[in-house]
Parts: sequence; structure tokens; C-alpha cells
Amino acid sequence: MLILGMIYAGSALMILNIIRYAAFERFIRKGRGWDEHNGILFIPLVLLILFLAGYIMVGLFGRPDIIIAGILFGGSIFVFIIMSVMRRITEKVIEQEQLKAALSEAEQANRAKSVFLSNMSHDIRTPLNAIMGYTALAEREGTTEEDLRDYMEKISTSGQHLLALINDVLEMSRIESGKIEIEEEPCDIELLVREGCDMFAYQMKEKSISFTVETNVASRGVLIDKGMFDRVVMNLVSNAYKYTPEGGTVKVSLEQTGAGPDGGAYELRVKDNGIGMTEEFAGRIFDMFERERTSTVSGIQGAGLGMAISKSIIDRMGGTIEVVTAPGEGSEFIVKVSLCECTDASCMQRKAAKEEAAGRAPVSSQKDADGIAAGAKILLVDDMQINREVAKMMLESDGFSVEVAENGQEAVDLVSENPAGHYAAILMDIQMPVMDGYEATQRIRSLTDPGRANVPVIAVTANAFKEDIKKAIDAGMDAHVSKPVSPEAMMGTISRFL
Repeated sequence: MLILGMIYAGSALMILNIIRYAAFERFIRKGRGWDEHNGILFIPLVLLILFLAGYIMVGLFGRPDIIIAGILFGGSIFVFIIMSVMRRITEKVIEQEQLKAALSEAEQANRAKSVFLSNMSHDIRTPLNAIMGYTALAEREGTTEEDLRDYMEKISTSGQHLLALINDVLEMSRIESGKIEIEEEPCDIELLVREGCDMFAYQMKEKSISFTVETNVASRGVLIDKGMFDRVVMNLVSNAYKYTPEGGTVKVSLEQTGAGPDGGAYELRVKDNGIGMTEEFAGRIFDMFERERTSTVSGIQGAGLGMAISKSIIDRMGGTIEVVTAPGEGSEFIVKVSLCECTDASCMQRKAAKEEAAGRAPVSSQKDADGIAAGAKILLVDDMQINREVAKMMLESDGFSVEVAENGQEAVDLVSENPAGHYAAILMDIQMPVMDGYEATQRIRSLTDPGRANVPVIAVTANAFKEDIKKAIDAGMDAHVSKPVSPEAMMGTISRFL
């Protein structure tokens, strides 16, 4: 009985060995790319099955003694141990491969970020150098008014370029952290594309670039994230402008390539005959921090984030973006998206209602602003002295009377102490000591006197993302203006409430 027991126990253990090896073989073949080695991996399985057959034949028809039974039982244990060791060794090898891959990826990311920081150091210092240089020139004695205007224009241009670089870095950071969301709204897609292109018309003309925009759209009204898609259009056209030499051509085309009961397929193409790209770089064009040449070599500035941002946006919209290019032959970017159509009048009415709820203000003319100023008193709330000085000068130059507060608590106290209607509007910063702008607005809205509680509150803040605008509106603010503040945007917003 002992002998047969050892043989049958060995047989059961061998069955377990066969099951374990079959699972191991599938793991190695599929998980590690060993499909081409099917024959080699299959041989041990066949041998294990033959061993099992031998065990059964000996148990049923043989005359085994204790030695043979011990050898068979020990063989099963040996195979079990060897397979366990093989599994552990394989897992260790895989773990080491994963660690090497992770290390290689980290090193590649570090190299990319090092290149990015080097490029950004140059690209940020270039406009800063212009800003500081022209400021120094403007302060010199004997500077004429004409020279001063020229210096101010160049300082403004450099400041806008610096702001664009910062916006790209912040936008990519939001995308990496998963904070970017697509918020669809009714929009005229043809008008959206043309307006985005119009911003580059003057620059194209200055560079003697032949710039054309063509559209072939049957259903112009769509549901789309206007800001996000506008960002894609501007990134693509800006890229074409930068890499197309003087006298070149840039063509933008928007075509509706299909239609269905719930929407249409749209294709946006931006084509240039500029310097083009190598096949190797074209494969990395949508990666972060990638530029084929640094701005030091090419003279073209940028963070290398525009295409990565564009692809992330289009991916989230469920579309695709690709590039066709060759060195010296130019590049063509092709964006394909499917959008829900929105052609009825109620669709556009919902758009207007949504813009009003979000506090988006149409830009009023300076004449409109001058007409409503007439000494109206504005409460300016900001903890930074230089910000207060700049905003105060802007407002006073337009005829407003201005009082200032350095934090939210001071603003609440001033509104509480003065009679209803004393302030025509409040310009409220968000991040301040003692009490921030959100809490200050909520305190003002909770005042018992309706005349004081309902004073218009406009957020004027560097918190400029969509969620920041929503948070300001949810806190009880009436509108939102992002820093750095343009006089036109500020006056256009204030004019809505006066």
C-alpha cells in the first residue's frame, strides 16, 4: 500500500506540475513575446505528460518496489521544486527588465526636461532682455515721444510672448495632472476657425506669406469646446507661420467630410511650404518639450509644447491629429473630429445664456466706458501694491473714482460702513492675506442690506483657468477678468454693470 500510495501521490503531483507548466508556458509565450518559440516551450509539456503516463502504467500494471516508488515520487517533487525556482527566476528577470525600462524612461524624461529647461532659459530671457533693455532706454534723458512709443510697443510685444510661453507650460501641467476637461457649447465652427486665423493675418502679411483660409461646411453650428478647439487652431497656424520663410505659403482648410443623424465629421488641415521635418522628428512632434532644433540654432522661439497640447485636446475630443512632412517640402497637419450638430436658434440662445452665466463680457468700446464712468466709485481690492497702483491708474484715466483695500476683510468693512450704492462695483483679487476674495464676496452677499449685498463684484485674478472662473461665479462674483489685465477687457467687463 505504501508503494502504491507513493506512486499515485507522485502521479497527482505530476498532474499539478503539468497544470503549472501550462500556465507558465502561456505566460512566457504571450506575456514575454515568445510566440515564435512555440516548439521549444511545448517540448517540456510533452515530456511531463509522458512521465505521468509512465507513473500510471507502473501503478496499474507494474510490480514496483520501494526504490522505484521512491524514485518516481521524488521525481515529481524534484520537478515541482524546479518549476517553482524557474518561476521565481523568471519573475526576477521580468522585474529587472521593468526596472531597467522605468530607469530608461526616467532618464529619457530627465534629458527631455533638461533640454526643455535649457530652451526655456533662452526663450524666457530673450523677451525679458527686451523688456528690461527697452525700459532702460525709455528712462534715458533725451528720449523722444516717438522713441518712447516704439519702446512701449516692443515691451508689450515681448510681454505677450512671455505670457504665451508661461501659458503653454501651465496648460501642459494641467493636462499631465488630468485637470483638463472638455466642455461643449454651441458654436459656429466655420466662424471659430476664421477668427482664429484672422489673428495671424497681419503677421503673415508682414512676412510676405501667402495666407489663405478655405471652408466647405454644410452644418456650421456644432457642440464643441470653443476655447480648446481655438487653441488647436492657433497652435497649428502659429507653427506654420514660424516655420515658413518669407514669401512662402500657408493654407488652412476646414471641410465637413460626412454627416449623420447625430452629427458630422469635420477635417481641419493646416499646410505650409516651410522647412518641414525629418521622418524621425515627425514621430516625436506630439511629445512634450520636443523641438527639432533649439531656438538658439533656428532663431524660432517656443517651449516645444504646442503640438503636445493640441494632441491632448484632440484626443479628449475623440478625434485624431497627424502630420505629413518632409525636410524642405513643408508640413501639413490634419485634424479629424466628429461633432454633434447644433443648427437651431435655441442652440445659439443656450450659448448666449451660458456665456452670461459664466461671466464672459463683450469688450465695449472706450466711448462706451467713458460714457458710464462719470465719477463712478470703484473699490479696488488687491494685496500687492504695484497691482493696485497699475489698476488705479487705469481706472482713474477712464474717469472713475477709486478706493483701495489690501485684503478681503478691509473690503467687507468698507462695504459695511458705507451706504448702499456708494460703490458702483468691486474689483476683487482672490489670493490675499487675512481673507481671500471668495470669502470676502460671500460675506458681502450675506449682508442684510440688499443695496450693499448686491454690489457687482468682479474677480480680477491670476487664477485664470476654467475651474477658477466657475469657482468665482459659485462664490457669488458676477464676472471674471484674468491677470495680466488689459484695459479693454477690464473696461468692457465693468461697463456691463454700470
